[in-house]
Amino acid sequence: MNQQPTPLDESASAPAVSRERADLLEALAKQRHFLRFTTRDLTDEQAGQRTTAGELCLGGLIKHVASVERGWAAFILEGASAMPDFTKMTEEDFARRADEFRMLPGETLAGVLKDYDAVAHRTDELIASLPDLDADHALPAAPWFEGNARWSARRVLLHIVAETAQHAGHADIIRESLDGAKSMG
Repeated sequence: MNQQPTPLDESASAPAVSRERADLLEALAKQRHFLRFTTRDLTDEQAGQRTTAGELCLGGLIKHVASVERGWAAFILEGASAMPDFTKMTEEDFARRADEFRMLPGETLAGVLKDYDAVAHRTDELIASLPDLDADHALPAAPWFEGNARWSARRVLLHIVAETAQHAGHADIIRESLDGAKSMG
């Protein structure tokens, strides 16, 4: 799992990927693997099936993780303006976000996984090419963020790793409920 990400601008000389960045990207790659692994050998119908009391399905979890990672990568580059102001979201906005957790008509597991791979590739390129992991931005307005907090690119990447790991655990439970398959053990 020691793949070296490529820089965003391949015509420029690639910055050396530090040990820290390589370690962080490897940790993220491992969690992505576990999340993706829960979908092995599934049909589109199975990927969209709810197996617990909640609304979650495997395809929806991967859609959600891809969306969250895409949003945080944009935050690293653009700051809070790249993310929604959660304090001003309408019921319709929240309904659209809820669709991230479901396989919608016409969506396929292959398509969801392809999108996730593209998001992952862009994030890896971004982290490899950032001049400074300490660069930070103020967090967007949201009731779950502490007021006036700022997150560095490093802190955002750690959050993406944690979010991916948490949802890989959810996915493992869903998969085991679906057909008894486990990611580990």
